[in-house]
This record gives sequence, structure tokens and C-alpha cells, in this order.
Amino acid sequence: MCTVCGCGTGETRIGAFGGGKPPARARPTPGTTRAWRPLASPTVITGSTTPLHGDAAATNATQDAAARETRAPPHPQRLDFGTGPARAHAPGLSQGQMLKIERDILGKNDTRAAGNRAWLRARGIFALNLVSSPGSGKTSLLVRTLQALGGRVPAAVIEGDQQTEFDAERIRATGVPALQINTGKGCHLDADMVARALPRMALADGSLLLIENVGNLVCPAAFDLGEAHKVVILSVTEGEDKPLKYPDMFAAADLLMLNKVDLLPYLSFDTARAIDYALRINPRLRVIRSSATSGEGIDEWLAWIDAGLAAARASAQPA
Repeated sequence: MCTVCGCGTGETRIGAFGGGKPPARARPTPGTTRAWRPLASPTVITGSTTPLHGDAAATNATQDAAARETRAPPHPQRLDFGTGPARAHAPGLSQGQMLKIERDILGKNDTRAAGNRAWLRARGIFALNLVSSPGSGKTSLLVRTLQALGGRVPAAVIEGDQQTEFDAERIRATGVPALQINTGKGCHLDADMVARALPRMALADGSLLLIENVGNLVCPAAFDLGEAHKVVILSVTEGEDKPLKYPDMFAAADLLMLNKVDLLPYLSFDTARAIDYALRINPRLRVIRSSATSGEGIDEWLAWIDAGLAAARASAQPA
């Protein structure tokens, strides 16, 4: 869990802000996207038997009694590391230590997010944080959305990925500018990354800012970026049980886009069950069935965006 391990610290890279359609004869700039490179040889990681030493050993040996008391009774066919106050596990750390680390990290993030939110509100900018697992169709949905908007709304995109600018390049091909944030080993965007990106983007007042988070149904749920809403995208190719398996993400979202519904005739996906599971986690969640391929749900999605834009512009509070 990144609130415990601090993954990706110091590895963030924010690219140049740009986009729009290039001249007809223009060629891609060499090196814009880092190519995928396989490892020289396969690496197999097995369970470590290395003994702990020093502080790690001492910490591990002195787990506090309160943390031990919160552990669920052992189950013969399951190991559950999601019990206890921290609802997570890190070798050598007690539940109390983990909670302190989490509060410190999230407290700093929330302060930064509040600053982002105030900055966006002052300018009447409607910001959405799109979250999902990899391959849910976030980028395709964004491309279809921007094409459907047809330039009638000033828009810009922040793309979050561990590596490459593939998705930012797809956005720029629509004529909408995009800024790439590469997180290295980091598994999510955070408020500080967005705060560093915003001044580079020259966003128009009253515009739409779409933030595509790193593909991950876990950590992005905990990190407020200063957005107006989290929009969780669930593809019908992923299975209807995802809301119950990854409840924090669905609890944090305001809108669920049930995506790739054009594939339903070829799948055994139970739409009603998926929506029921999502609403069990978050009864206030709005659901839109969508497909970037067929266009189903796009008009409803655009109407929802238009309503949010109107509200953001009406409540703009210039500093």
C-alpha cells in the first residue's frame, strides 16, 4: 500500500504541455515516447528468507498488543492482511506505525488538494479524476468525449502513467492539449503532482480539465487531487465482482461509467449484478452505461459534464 511504503518518491516526471493537430507534413519527434524494453533475462522473485536485523528486527519483534488484538482469527484457507486499524500490512511495522505514516502522507496530500480545489474553483474550471484498472477504456472514452465535444468547450487533459506518453499522444491527436505525468514506480497521481502541473497548462477560465489517473483500482482512491468528482470506469470485460473486491474506489467515486457495453453480447457479464454490487458500496453512485465504440451513453455523459461545467462557472470565486 503506497500510503505505507511511499512508492515512487522522487521519480515523478512532468512532461511539456502541448497538443493540437500538427502540420500535415510534420513527423513525430524522436524519443517523445519511451519504448517498451524487455528485461535482459527473466527475473523470478520468491519469498525471502533473509533475517531482519537492527531496527527492523526490533520493530518486528515488538508489535504492539493493540494491533495483535485487532487481527481476525486465523482461517485455514485464507490469509487476510486487511484487518486491523490500518487495513493493510507492511513487514516490520505495527498497525499504529502504519496509521501514523498514512495520516502524515494523506494529511499533506489533502492540504495540497485543497489548494488545487481553490485554484480551480476561482477560475470556474470543472476538473474530473478518471480512475480505473488498466485496460478499462479510459483513454478511448476520453478521445470519444473530446471528439463529441467538438471544441465547443475549452478542454485540457492530464495523463498519468508510470512510463511513456502513448495516451497523451492519442489525446493530442484530437486537437486537445495534454500534459503527461510519468510516476516511475508510483502507482497513482497525487495532489502535489497536479499542483506542479497546473501552472504549466494555461487553462482557460470556465474550462474542462480531465485527469486520467494511473491504471489502478486501489491507491488512487485514497488520494484527493482537488477534483470536483472521481469518475470510476469499469469495463464489462473485467467481471461484475470488482466493486466488492475493490470497494474503496467505488466508495470514493460519484459516477460509474460501465464501459465497453458493446461487447456484452459476447460476454457472460451480469450488468444488473455489477450495478447492484456498486450500489451496495455506494448508494449515491450514478451509473452510465457507455461505449466509446458504439457511442452508447456518450450523450448522457456529455450532459452530466455540461451540468458540472455550468455549476463550476456559476460558483467561480475569483481570488
